[in-house]
Amino acid sequence: MNDALTALEGRVHADLARIAHPDAAWLTPKLGPDGRPALDVLVVGAGQSGLATAFGLIRSQVTNILVLDRSDEGREGPWLTYARMQTLRSPKHFTGPDLDIPSLTYQSWHEARFGEQDWRTLDLIPRERWADYLLWFRRVVSVPVRNGCEVIEIGAAAGGLLAAQVRSAAGLDTVFARKIVLATGQEGMGDWIIPEPLRHLPSSLCVHAAQPIDFARLRGRKVAVIGAGASAFDNAATALEEGAADVQLFCRRAEIQLIQPYRWLTFRGFLRHFCDLDDAWRWRFMRAVLEMREGFPQATYDRCAQHTNFRLLEDAPIEAATATDRGVILQTPSGAFPADFVICGTGIDMNFAGRRELQNCAANIATWADRYRPPADEQSPRLGRYPYLADNYALMERVAGATPWIADIHVFAIASTMSFGASGSSINAMTTAVPKLVYGLTRGLFRADIERHWASFSAYDVPQAVVVRPATGEGC
Repeated sequence: MNDALTALEGRVHADLARIAHPDAAWLTPKLGPDGRPALDVLVVGAGQSGLATAFGLIRSQVTNILVLDRSDEGREGPWLTYARMQTLRSPKHFTGPDLDIPSLTYQSWHEARFGEQDWRTLDLIPRERWADYLLWFRRVVSVPVRNGCEVIEIGAAAGGLLAAQVRSAAGLDTVFARKIVLATGQEGMGDWIIPEPLRHLPSSLCVHAAQPIDFARLRGRKVAVIGAGASAFDNAATALEEGAADVQLFCRRAEIQLIQPYRWLTFRGFLRHFCDLDDAWRWRFMRAVLEMREGFPQATYDRCAQHTNFRLLEDAPIEAATATDRGVILQTPSGAFPADFVICGTGIDMNFAGRRELQNCAANIATWADRYRPPADEQSPRLGRYPYLADNYALMERVAGATPWIADIHVFAIASTMSFGASGSSINAMTTAVPKLVYGLTRGLFRADIERHWASFSAYDVPQAVVVRPATGEGC
């Protein structure tokens, strides 16, 4: 660690000490069925959103928490796994997990590591450096994380608690908590989409872009990439850079999406108050946003276009796919195209039943289709499958009373987008979304303990001062 980084860490601790008020402990752990204190909050996912949520809770004196992640330390989130862009797409000045603490921003860390001049000349943040920053952030604010732990089931437990079944190298364990936050990023409450015409293909011929891909094995081969969002271009570029003989990117739309709607909505009014709109307005906005593909920066396109063996095919939805001895034949309205390997950069879909951890409640999670019927010209079955969340990011029941305990499961992932706008897994909304989530969590914890707080208040008898009254003289 260099001297500048050591000094920065000292400044972080000093800053946090200066703004710690009110720092009084206000929670008393509940005992779980195992006789041990249950957690106040269990956070599932130690990526950027999980770390920011934990930090927000710690600042609110909710310290009896734990963050679990199934990945090894440093491999949380997409940055060193399936993210194949060279840099973040967010502008470098966007802040996130720091929650408006200047000394905790990426800029402060970058300047301490590489100097102020390097920051001034930096265009976009390299994803590997963002991953390094998140590890530093986790350590410097002391977020309690256990890696290699996967939550495989969530259910109700005695005493109004939740029980999370956790699998690790040590075996199975049960963690009891009053509340659980699912900070599980992109896949959150669903699964990656492989278009229906391709689903019968074996993984040796077709995978989703979020899966591990040995790009070195694609050298000299013909690769088809399905989709025209930013991640599709990233995967096409990676294949080209690894020596693929030919890469064709298939866009089902007549023209590729060049507008990035998330740039428009990144202002305080939208990020903070979108969730306060009625369902009609929320649906209208997010249908427009989510039915666009994510726009990509010029550098993302140029990374592909500089290769003469790259071809973009617009108005080319995949109608059928046939496996052959040599690979795959993809059928489009424009004709048939052979490929040795197919990569699907086609996003995610909501599928509660496919999430093992939600097996005890998947059938009773309320969706947008359950709560809102849009006009005929705004229909979208895919968006109707998103969970319809309460104002504290909590799951709601489809049938009231069947699974009341899901009100203590809070979703802070891509699945929260329909209810809250850009939030959960996005950097641009973090400084407004995390405080809103933490507010909802602390509100629930406080309300649940109101009888104890009243008893504590009623018994409070600590005097503020000692009053010495003058003696009263006789005969006065």
